[in-house]
Amino acid sequence: MKKDRLKVGIIQQHNTADIADNRRRIAEKIIRLAADGAELIVNQELHDSLYFCQTENVDNCDLAVDVESEAATFYAELARKTSTVIVVSLFERRAPGLYHNTAVVYDSDGSKAGCYRKMHIPDDPAYYEKFYFTPGDLGFRPIDTSVGRLGVLVCWDQWYPEAARLMALAGADMLIYPTAIGWESSDADDEKMRQREAWITVQRGHAIANGLPVVAVNRVGHEPDPSGATAGIQFWGSSFVAGPQGEFIYRAPDDSEACAIVDVDMRRSEQVRRWWPFLRDRRIDAYGNITKRFID
Repeated sequence: MKKDRLKVGIIQQHNTADIADNRRRIAEKIIRLAADGAELIVNQELHDSLYFCQTENVDNCDLAVDVESEAATFYAELARKTSTVIVVSLFERRAPGLYHNTAVVYDSDGSKAGCYRKMHIPDDPAYYEKFYFTPGDLGFRPIDTSVGRLGVLVCWDQWYPEAARLMALAGADMLIYPTAIGWESSDADDEKMRQREAWITVQRGHAIANGLPVVAVNRVGHEPDPSGATAGIQFWGSSFVAGPQGEFIYRAPDDSEACAIVDVDMRRSEQVRRWWPFLRDRRIDAYGNITKRFID
């Protein structure tokens, strides 16, 4: 059932190669956020380990887990103990040699509310995700929880207005983006700022175009490239929550961890959509070409 106001917990964390320690620190933050009143807690992308996609290495597939494994149900038990809805990001082992970048949502009773498998998979220097992840096959379907219908997407999905729109059209109350994005060390400072501001701007645009709050939670800190081919990634943090007019409700720093509760007025979406009736005025009769790769 959709709530009038929702207390959203944000966990922006610096990770190390110690999976058990990463998970322990996340659990401590979840417990603290829940004690302070958080009802929904959102984690960053692939939060249990280092961001392993900087290189193409089949041995990294050993990090993948089944969504019903002990590693996954660790978070289900946390949701149950804290009576919070938790958005978890896992490297899913679906079958031998078949893996997904998967968000799992656990409801406040510890039950699995649903999954989303990342649909848009990048293949860029230091982000070799196509080597590891099969594109999602669950579509753009919101996940129903005790705090509302959550439109959960993952990282690279955040650049695509089509994904946000389809979640909105399916009745999402909020858009959520677990994320792992940062700077390449050789880029000039002004280029770094352009990239980060573009990342923020496009997601605020999704909030505006769909009249929905947006929650984006990113990694932070430097993670080395195991191959030594690059200087690694400096994840830029900057997690934020925007309201349905794109207004900032919360912004995290770009250089340090953050653990915060953000009070989101879920009633505003209805009023904003009355002022700006973008869904009413869509020309659905004229959008057939949107399913083409390119219009010659």
